[in-house]
Amino acid sequence: MTHFDEHEKNKKFEQFFILTFPKVKAFAWKLLHSEEDAEDIAQDIFVKLWNNPEMWENKETWDSYIYTVARNQIYNFLKHQSVELSYQEKLSQEDAPSFEFDTYDKLYAKELQLLIKLTLDNMPEQRRKVFSMSRQQGMSNQEIADSLRLSIRTVERHIYLALQELKKIILIALFFISVE
Repeated sequence: MTHFDEHEKNKKFEQFFILTFPKVKAFAWKLLHSEEDAEDIAQDIFVKLWNNPEMWENKETWDSYIYTVARNQIYNFLKHQSVELSYQEKLSQEDAPSFEFDTYDKLYAKELQLLIKLTLDNMPEQRRKVFSMSRQQGMSNQEIADSLRLSIRTVERHIYLALQELKKIILIALFFISVE
């Protein structure tokens, strides 16, 4: 870890905070659909990050670190929330196991959705754009090629590589889910 005097550390963290806090909060809000929870989680993340300057002292690694930390924090929040809801449900009725199963299914679905989003966000811009046009906008390969002035072969290659990355992350997620 690079040695900072306190003033340098404060300035660097302030810059890091200003540039990344809104992204982290928006990311959390997208998954949680709660302004208050997103704000709390984002604040918790930055308190942890303050104590770990090696995670934010290098601008090139900000995004990878921040999304990993945010993903873990949100996952832990959802897990805790699901345990709390499960406990409340057990107190109010005898049919708790099916509720618990549904809650964990939703938790894993959110986790998988988050991993997919992170994978897409970290793809090269052109690959992400091609994949979005293909899968989210329903455009044909020819339409994408014409729109972006690419060859059809290049469009097909971008889609293939994007699908490979997504398959890999889904397999990893399913492995960890089945282990838990």
